[in-house]
Amino acid sequence: MTTWRAPVAIPVQPWFADHCFNGKVVLPAVETMLLLAAGVAESHPEIDILVMDNGRFTRFLEIPAGSTSVAALIEYRKNENGSIHAKLLSRRQFKVVTRLQEHGEILFSPVQEKRKHVAELAPEALPDSETRIPAAQVYRELVPFGPSYHTLQGTLHLSAQGAWGRLKAPALCTPDSVRDIIGSPFPLDGAFHAACVLGQRSADFVPFPVGFSRRIIIRPTQPG
Repeated sequence: MTTWRAPVAIPVQPWFADHCFNGKVVLPAVETMLLLAAGVAESHPEIDILVMDNGRFTRFLEIPAGSTSVAALIEYRKNENGSIHAKLLSRRQFKVVTRLQEHGEILFSPVQEKRKHVAELAPEALPDSETRIPAAQVYRELVPFGPSYHTLQGTLHLSAQGAWGRLKAPALCTPDSVRDIIGSPFPLDGAFHAACVLGQRSADFVPFPVGFSRRIIIRPTQPG
């Protein structure tokens, strides 16, 4: 295995101001995924960035007030099977020393000639939907992000099996070659919001998604 790190300057977009936790602006997990995919695509074109495995989001990356960019590092580890394990890191200054903090990680694998087909979900509510919550209520009471991240639309349906809802990506993203490949980050962020609400049914608080087993992008989502 070979491991190395590369610096990256994360541009602070105006809509990031709507993504806050405990009064602080934090980088959305979906933007971490986009950053790692972009870094891997640039350094390893043989890797399939449409398939992501073992995603983990360990710590929020805070965006200081008034900043136009955030300095970070991407750590790459190339495994014997050709896969790339990518991590987003940042340096944090303590009284005496500077330490690296991990914020997210994803495993990317080489392009395969044949990818197993994954059927698309039918656009209809879950047949055993037990609870219905208006999206406006979700953002007013459970996931208090600003309007740029109000991607859930209409009614969110919940059941013991999962959550179902409609998503809309705002036309905010700047043109980007990797974003064109994997799509807008906003719909997945909205899916995470639905997961937060689903988790709240089983706990006394609204949990944040901290990882996923596999993500396969069949058709890149577009704004609008």
